[in-house]
Amino acid sequence: MAALFPIIIVLLAGIGLAVQPPTNAALAKASGSVWLASLVSFAMGTAILFAIWAAADRTMPATLKGAPGWAWLGGLYGACFVAALAYASPRLGLASALTIAVASQLVTALVLDRFGLLGLTAQPISLMRVAGVVLVIGGVLLVRAG
Repeated sequence: MAALFPIIIVLLAGIGLAVQPPTNAALAKASGSVWLASLVSFAMGTAILFAIWAAADRTMPATLKGAPGWAWLGGLYGACFVAALAYASPRLGLASALTIAVASQLVTALVLDRFGLLGLTAQPISLMRVAGVVLVIGGVLLVRAG
């Protein structure tokens, strides 16, 4: 059961990522601004994370001093992702936008794993892993063609 819990968490997170772009796109349409919609999305997420941190964790922010410079960029990546998907989803369709995003994430993940970048443990690139990514890229093409 312990090994199943992280899988369930990731599955739920995937559902959240699938419904986030149309949610943010609705905010963008209503406001006329992808940037405002993204800001609202991040403000809500920040407020929720702050409440959870304050109630359950309370690790002192001073502990962040030891983080490498690149570790501070996670919010930038997230903001760009949220804005890009809020913009692209109504134009490409949600399935196309998400399959393109997943394909780019997997290609990047192979490179990061292979070289052990950003603090990851190096993992070899196997034929099976490459085949899996190629199948996802094929899925992008099929979704776009359909």
